[in-house]
Amino acid sequence: MERLDPRTTHGTPDTRFDPWSYRDDAGVTGVDLVGYKVEATDGGIGKVDRASHEVNSSFLVVDTGPWIFGKKVMLPAGTVNHVDHDERKVYVDRSKDQIKAAPEYDETTDTDPAYRDKLGGYYDDTYSSIPPGTAR
Repeated sequence: MERLDPRTTHGTPDTRFDPWSYRDDAGVTGVDLVGYKVEATDGGIGKVDRASHEVNSSFLVVDTGPWIFGKKVMLPAGTVNHVDHDERKVYVDRSKDQIKAAPEYDETTDTDPAYRDKLGGYYDDTYSSIPPGTAR
């Protein structure tokens, strides 16, 4: 599999990370991801509880089960690296620690522009901590 520069969404350096849009090559188009397992770069983090495919506003809500004491996390669509439909797994290009340190998810504020700016900014900033060529 070709490795993409993790600071881009489509492998071209002039394309900025778009937190709220799935990557063209992620394999998400038209698929209901609810129930799929979610894999961070260093292991499983839970299952998709909710998935949005809204234009420029897509995300996953992941039920972390016992990993973070039953909490849910919201992952912007841009963190999805690829989907394995045979295994029913969504692979994201962030570590467990990066996901755990993200702004806390609150389903009552998930459409709030301030929360989305904060969350999108957090995940955009985490790209700077990923060495080029190492995202899966």
